[in-house]
Amino acid sequence: MATLNYKHLRYFWMVAKTGSIAKAAAQLHLTPQSISGQLTELADSLGVTLFRRAGRNLEITDTGRRVARYADEIFTTGDALLELVRDKDMTTAMSFRVGCADSVSKLIACKLVQPALALSEPVRLICREGRLDSLVAELAVHRLDLVIADRPIPPQFSVRAYSHLLGQSAMSAFATPALAGRLGPAFPACLNEAPLLLPGEDFAIHQRLLRWFEDSDVHPNVVGEFDDSAMMKAFGQSGAGVFFAPTVIAPQVCQQYGVVVLGQVDSVVEQVYALSTERRMRHPATLAISALARDELFV
Repeated sequence: MATLNYKHLRYFWMVAKTGSIAKAAAQLHLTPQSISGQLTELADSLGVTLFRRAGRNLEITDTGRRVARYADEIFTTGDALLELVRDKDMTTAMSFRVGCADSVSKLIACKLVQPALALSEPVRLICREGRLDSLVAELAVHRLDLVIADRPIPPQFSVRAYSHLLGQSAMSAFATPALAGRLGPAFPACLNEAPLLLPGEDFAIHQRLLRWFEDSDVHPNVVGEFDDSAMMKAFGQSGAGVFFAPTVIAPQVCQQYGVVVLGQVDSVVEQVYALSTERRMRHPATLAISALARDELFV
């Protein structure tokens, strides 16, 4: 079985990045003839055509582009490894890479992740935020240790990962004191025709709230939908409309955004999951997160 010559692959990668053998040779401090010869050896060993002649220039083939994408990932990871071992702080701290779905309250995510920084062993926390599908893809290739989400892994995602329910909370409605004064005290009737800031369709809670409005015969005026929970709250803070957030963080929401609770909806529940490649969570940070969720946050 042929083995991959990584030195030849790096030369090819540099040519693909710079667009010419001459430029790659200058960066690598080699002669163009040396680079050209080793490109030929790499192509022969792989049994593919990486470049074709286009006049006096080289043109990368479709196969070459695919090889270049793999090479980019290989050498980017290699450079990151070198940075890791050169960083004295990183060699003594355990990294914990966690992704937070846009649909999860940042206040809840922050509370959940904080115990990772209080472990006896030093931890370097790396946080990523984004859409659930992107984060699950990163989890599947072990670029993340954990994803915090508002739903289990959707069945259409063909990844080997597991969903761990951390807890759940009823939802509360919030508004600025000025808006609350105009709406009146009767909840949920006060939401009729009230300006409403609704979580986007990517939120698991989106359809649950719509069903609750319908079942309660409440008809608010949806003035905005948001794919980011923090932005929704910021608009709520400005008085743009009523918004919903988990009841377990109601005191923090009121304090941070200067709003008041209009009422609580026990029948509409937001769940929070930890998504992991581990069937049983073993990473010290994930265990600390699970313990806080069970013993303090969702009680």
